[in-house]
Amino acid sequence: MNSYSTLADDYYVNMNLSTEMELPGNRETVLHFFEQMQKKYPQLRNFYAREQRNFVLEEDKDQGSYSWCSVEPRRFCAGQINPSSVEQALDLHRHALEIAPYALSISPLDCEALDLLVGFDFSYRGNHNQLIAEALGVCPAMESLLGIPGATMINNEPNLTLALDEECRLQCRLSVEPRTNAFQVRTGEYQEEQISVYVTARQYGSLAADQTYAATLDRLHRVCCEMIDNYVIDTVLQPLARTIALE
Repeated sequence: MNSYSTLADDYYVNMNLSTEMELPGNRETVLHFFEQMQKKYPQLRNFYAREQRNFVLEEDKDQGSYSWCSVEPRRFCAGQINPSSVEQALDLHRHALEIAPYALSISPLDCEALDLLVGFDFSYRGNHNQLIAEALGVCPAMESLLGIPGATMINNEPNLTLALDEECRLQCRLSVEPRTNAFQVRTGEYQEEQISVYVTARQYGSLAADQTYAATLDRLHRVCCEMIDNYVIDTVLQPLARTIALE
């Protein structure tokens, strides 16, 4: 199936379910949820309890490809870095969404938003903002600003969000995130950091009585892949990769 591993230095597929009510945070419930995840994915073996009731279970990170899941006060998440395919990561996310209603007492009514994010990272040492402008261009109305004598671009974060239904509950966002700051531009001292491209499909609000979280995730998957395959690869990912290769 579709693998995006050749399009960037790293790519990842993350799922976030934000809830209206707080999730259970007691020891038994949290550990039971993670134990259910570990039964299917025994490689998830590193457990961390962080501040503010943030709990994480993840694989070893030394192989370059790994999975993780987390439980926070009003959100639970799962992700996979550099999966062999998007479908491989979706299996993890579906399993989490299938057991969460029972293990974490999450009702379909309790959904604030369900997100599926496919992210791409490009390593680059230099002014990310300038590189994005060279690779993708800028809004025609703003092109003249680039000709201001002595001006240097220090912030350039293209993003666009589309509503895909009349109620604006199904949305898709494309965003490009640089990590260059003004200090680096001023000193000319750049570290090799990641330029990130995010394609996020989001379903807002409670689910209908005949809907499930797993089925909604599949719908978001179709939205993300259609956006990436038909629009983002040719107009964003490949131009960024070519421009970086020429630097």
